[in-house]
This record gives sequence, C-alpha cells and structure tokens, in this order.
Amino acid sequence: MPQMTRGVRNNNPGNIDYNPRNQWLGQLDPDPAIEKRFARFDTAENGIRALAKLILAYRGKDGMPSVGGVGIDTVREVINRWAPGVENDTESYIRAVAAGVGAQPNQPIDLRSLQTLIAITTEIIKHENGGVPYSAATIANGVSRALS
Repeated sequence: MPQMTRGVRNNNPGNIDYNPRNQWLGQLDPDPAIEKRFARFDTAENGIRALAKLILAYRGKDGMPSVGGVGIDTVREVINRWAPGVENDTESYIRAVAAGVGAQPNQPIDLRSLQTLIAITTEIIKHENGGVPYSAATIANGVSRALS
C-alpha cells in the first residue's frame, strides 16, 4: 500500500493535470495553496472515472505509425500519450502496464472492454502512486461510470 501520494491526496490517482476546460464530474475548484498543477476530485471514484474517460478519449486520437490499428489502441500508444518521455521513463511505464494488462506493448487492445479498461486504469494507478490503494470495487465503480 503506497503512502499518501499526491494522487491519493487529491483523489486523482492518475495525476491528471488541471485544465479549466475540463469540467470533470466531482472536480474541485483549484486551490493554489493545496495544489498548483494537478486536478483534485471530491472522491476517488470520480478521479478514477476521469482517468478512464481520458483513456477512452485517446481512442479517437491519431495513433503511432506502424503500431496497432487506427487510432490509439495499444498500451504503448496510451502510455506515450499519458506519460510523455520528457517527464517519465516511458518505456519502463509501458512495460509495467503491458504486463499488468496481459498484452504486448504494441498489441491492439479493446479500450472499451470493461475488463481491459479496469486493467489499464489499475496499472496506471499503480505506476503513478507506487501501489494500488483502492479496492477492486472502487476501481470498477469509477471505470464503469466512465463507460456509461
């Protein structure tokens, strides 16, 4: 179980950057005294929902040439978009998430599948926070709400 990481403290386990254009369900107003860069949510489920919604939105974006199918549909493409190399060891992140999802990094995956979306969301939470501090039910709740 991770310590009280920024993602856990903010109920934002994916460490989503705050953007005033995003009106996420349960997103709290910015408070620079608490957090300057990342979004904050009223509940972990709403932070998890936002994480899963972003992953789903990636599907419609341009993917990488010669990787997967049309659009973003592989672990490599999702993590390259989620955690760019200028701030992250993206290759290490990709390997960890792919292993947790049970797919090869460049293998197309169905991001709209509840099971796949739960797996990739859980692995991002694990990587961003050094562990998974939420129950499987909490994650499934947030992810299921992203799909509805």
